[in-house]
Amino acid sequence: MKEFTDEYLKRLRDIIAAHNDEEARKELEDMHPADIADLYRELDLEEAEYLLNLLDGEIAADVLMELDEEDRKHLLADMDAEDIARQFIEHLDSDEAVDLIQELDEEDRDEVLTHLDDVEQAGDIIDLLKYDEDTAGGLMGTEMVVVNENWSMPECIKQMRMQAEDMDEIYYVYVVDNDDRLRGILPLKTLITHPSVSKIKHVMDEDPVSVKADTPIDEVALDFEKYDLVAMPVIDSIGRLVGRITVDDVMDQVRESQERDYQLASGLSSDVSADDSILSQTKARIPWLMIGVCSGIMASMILGVFESEIAAVTALALFIPIIGGTGGNVGVQASAIVVQSLANGSLDVKEFSKQLGKEILVGLLNASIISGVMLAYNLIMLPGELSVTLSVACSLFVVVMFATILGTVVPLTLEKLKINPALATGPFIQISNDIVGLVIYVTIARWFLQMFGQ
Repeated sequence: MKEFTDEYLKRLRDIIAAHNDEEARKELEDMHPADIADLYRELDLEEAEYLLNLLDGEIAADVLMELDEEDRKHLLADMDAEDIARQFIEHLDSDEAVDLIQELDEEDRDEVLTHLDDVEQAGDIIDLLKYDEDTAGGLMGTEMVVVNENWSMPECIKQMRMQAEDMDEIYYVYVVDNDDRLRGILPLKTLITHPSVSKIKHVMDEDPVSVKADTPIDEVALDFEKYDLVAMPVIDSIGRLVGRITVDDVMDQVRESQERDYQLASGLSSDVSADDSILSQTKARIPWLMIGVCSGIMASMILGVFESEIAAVTALALFIPIIGGTGGNVGVQASAIVVQSLANGSLDVKEFSKQLGKEILVGLLNASIISGVMLAYNLIMLPGELSVTLSVACSLFVVVMFATILGTVVPLTLEKLKINPALATGPFIQISNDIVGLVIYVTIARWFLQMFGQ
């Protein structure tokens, strides 16, 4: 990431204030679009708009897509549909164009598309908008080099040159049959080593790794990692080639997904960042905070029911934080392992029983160690409080087992219900374990107190 000094920013702002277009262009001409996007984040909206209007269409479009979604919305807010179409959409690949259009209001999308001069591009965008954005179809682009398996090598090279003129990058050459069904991939090395082959199908690599258009993005990302791909063809339900996905698109999607999961696990109900408004951040944080307050009220009500026991043996109150904290930590650990394993593909929801059995064994070992340590500690530190000693040790054993099972079952169940399992690594598990752990503790404590006549 390029750093911009205060002196540089002051000089650039002076150039912008003077509307010195030539000097401003010189400042930007050798910069990468990603660096220009970083520069825009240091400027006011009006200053950023001024610089954006100085860039040529292709660079301006690249810079726009490097910006955060909120920054893009601010820059596009004052532009009419025709300018958006001509200055940006026409210079973007189909997948990026779809991403940009999806960020516009519903009524603005159709208007932008009507201003596209390239009818074929508009048609591709309309087709891509039909796919769910969380599937391979919603992520793919239509720019690719496609040849027919029955073409000769000279004809193939001629067609490749024509198709490649408007493309920035060529990863693979895809081979289809007369019905546009994907048949193979033509390595570029083959073009050099077999210049006079009669038909492409004799030298192509058959059965390439591909993905169907309705495949979830998470599965696509796992395939990219498994097969070390830089691009992957996308096919429809009958095997016709409809697009391709590149590794940079997948990495962007994975990063966004990880950010959403992290925020969800932290108790944020929506996607927010540090530069969002105070109201937006408050709305994202308050739901789980209020749930936490409600759980605290429930905990105080539970303690109120056992007020007499706690008043009679005050030592019981000393261990309430340990019971709640241990249960929460164990539950979060168990759920984090399951969620991570589901995300990287090492665990399938079909292995529900196997994973639960394994976690129960781990829980038994952890519970035995933790309760054993607390039993030894209390026997030494509280020699005259055998009821408290046994209550704490037994409660910890039960709480650890409960938290382990809950932390395993909840994310697997959410995954089965097609709900983001990252929810299970956050406040949900912590709050559930706090309340249930407290109920377990006071129930066991009452039983031991009654047994010892206290």
